[in-house]
This record gives sequence, C-alpha cells and structure tokens, in this order.
Amino acid sequence: MTTAEATKTTAPEAGTEQHGLKAHSDGDWANRVPVQTRSERPTSTDVADFAEVTGREAVWKYTPVAKLGALLNGELDGSRIPVTVPAVAGATSEWIARDDARIGRAGVPEERGAAAAWSAFSEAHLVTISGEEHVTAIVRRDALDAAPRAAHTVVEATPHSRGLVILENTGSAQLSENVEIVVGDGAQLTLVSVQQWNDDAIHLSSHYATVGRDASFVHIVVSLGGGIVRLNPSIHLDHEGANGEAFGAYFADAGQHLEHQVYMDHNAPHTRSRVTYKGALQGEGAHTVWIGDVLIRQNANGTDSYEQNRNLVLTPGTRADSIPNLEIETGDIEGAGHASATGRFDDEHLFYLQSRGISEEEARKLVVRGFLLEVINQIGDDATEERLQAAIEAELAESTK
Repeated sequence: MTTAEATKTTAPEAGTEQHGLKAHSDGDWANRVPVQTRSERPTSTDVADFAEVTGREAVWKYTPVAKLGALLNGELDGSRIPVTVPAVAGATSEWIARDDARIGRAGVPEERGAAAAWSAFSEAHLVTISGEEHVTAIVRRDALDAAPRAAHTVVEATPHSRGLVILENTGSAQLSENVEIVVGDGAQLTLVSVQQWNDDAIHLSSHYATVGRDASFVHIVVSLGGGIVRLNPSIHLDHEGANGEAFGAYFADAGQHLEHQVYMDHNAPHTRSRVTYKGALQGEGAHTVWIGDVLIRQNANGTDSYEQNRNLVLTPGTRADSIPNLEIETGDIEGAGHASATGRFDDEHLFYLQSRGISEEEARKLVVRGFLLEVINQIGDDATEERLQAAIEAELAESTK
C-alpha cells in the first residue's frame, strides 16, 4: 500500500454519521483516521509516495529533521559505496543490480528517509553466508565522505547455515541506507551494526529481517559515534518456530542524537522474541530515543515475547525518550510484556563498591561499564568486543575530565 492509497477516503453511509461531527475548515478530517498502530503504516519503495517530512509525524517527531534535508529531500548518490570484506570461507560478497530478484524479500520502507534511499541506489551489496560451519564476515565502511549517499545491503543466511556478520561504520558520512536480512529455515545468524562515526556524520538506516522456520536471528546495534544516528530494525518472524532477539547499546555525548526504533513482528505460531536496549547519556544536549513496537498477530498463537529499555543518565542536561508499545491480536500466547526505565546511578551499587575501597569515580565507571557490556558481550567476536570495550572506556574517561 502506498501513502496515496492510505489516504483515500469514502463517504459514510446515510444515517451512520456521528451526531455533531462536522468537517472543519482546515480539511476533511472527519473522514480521515490517523494511523494508530505500527502494522497499519503505509509502505512503499518510491519516495514520491511519501509527503515531505515536517517533524510532526509520529515516526519523525523525536528526530532533528531540520538537519536531514539533504537525505530526505535532496538528490542522493546511489552508486556503489566503498566497502571492504576480507575473504573468508563460507561467506561471499558481490554487487547485484537493483532489479535482482534477491532484493525486496525482507521488508519495505515505512517512511520517507528509507524510501529515498531505496529510490536512489543503483546496485546492492550482497553478503551470503552458507555452510553449517560457523563463519564470521566483517563488512567495513570507512571511506565515505560528507556527500549525501544512498546504499542498499542484502545479507542472506542460507538454510541451516551459521554465521556472524559485522557492519563496521567509521569516519565521516552522510548516508541513508536500507539493509535486508534473509534468514533461511533452520539457520542461525547474528548481525551486528557498529556506529563509530565521526562527530559530523549523519546516518539513517532501516534494517528489515525475515526469519525462516525454526531459524534464529540475533540483531545487535552498538551506537557510539556520529552527530545523528537513526537506526530502525524491523524483524519479521514469518515462519513457525522462528526466534528473534534484538540487543542495543548506545552512549550519547553532548549534542549527539542517537535514535533506535525497533519493530518485532510475530506473524506465525510458536515464535519467540526478546528485545534489550541499554543506553548511557552524558553532556549538555545528549539525546537518545528508543521506541519498541511488538506486534503479535492473530495467527501467532503460542508467542513468547518481551522487550525492555534501560537508560542511565550520567550528567544533567540530557534527554532520553523511551516508548515501549505492545499490540496483541490473539489471546492464545505464552507470554508478552515490556519495561522501560530511565534514571541516575543506583546508590546501593555505588555504596557497595565504595565500601570495598573503590573510589566514587571508579565505582561510577564500573557501574556504567557493566551496564553496557551486558549487550557488547552478546556479539561473539573477541576482537570486536575488545575494541568496543575500549571505546566505552574512552567515553567514560571523557566524562571525568
């Protein structure tokens, strides 16, 4: 459905109008019902099907859209972006044309930013994981520049394969992209997206995953760098027995905007999902946004789902928006729930550490380190985990200067 189709209206039948309901002078609002849930959002790969962003839309209202004009309304360079993928057995890397049948299987944009990137790209970068022996593939994007770019990436795990794919983003960039993930039946795939951009970088990224029968998919986001980072994963558990897990860790400094909108779609019986995002904020104007949407469809009986977001505020002048949403269309489920909390240090934790001879400054570092490393340690690649731990140490060192 396109946006244009979504706004079509029909006149009410005679005698069914609500008493006292009259059209206002600002438009025919009486016959237009706003989108209330994630599952009702219009979708399209054509940017022309979406109106220009004002910042008042539900999907954009927490984002500094005034700084995104080049990516939302400008002309994007859709040529190949520079990527480096070290050769490894069991993983292949290639470029495919935009009309290739392997594109468009995992999801479709729900907003203008993603549609603009989809409309502009000329070729997609395809990474394929195959074979039952576990394989790790690292995709490095570190040679972009400040020119507005569009990109499209497809990651596929063939049936019964096992793998880890790490997307490493560093340097300067003004990038809008779509990432599709296709997890075959019985496959086990972990995809990690690491944002360690320079302070001037702007990155809009929409991830779409479809998970096969009895397959398992783990999606991990680590956002530590970039002026504006907006990464929105949508995981669709489309086949019976599918398992989806989404983890996120983020550390926002002064003036930095880090946003993650997570969608977990249960669209088959006996599916399971877990969502855990944890963030820390320090410095004037540091802003994080987490929105978690879970949909349990009518046919998803036996679903087991839980989502949570935790934010640790280290200094005054920060803002953390945290919004969990749960939509359930069937009563035949194993369980579903959500939780959200934002606060300062736990005084009991600090007291416990200080009572054992640890200074208050070091105690605070230990608390933050343990808070975020719960997510970092899910990655499963020692070198990447060590590098990110060092990055977090550097962030904490800045906070004590």
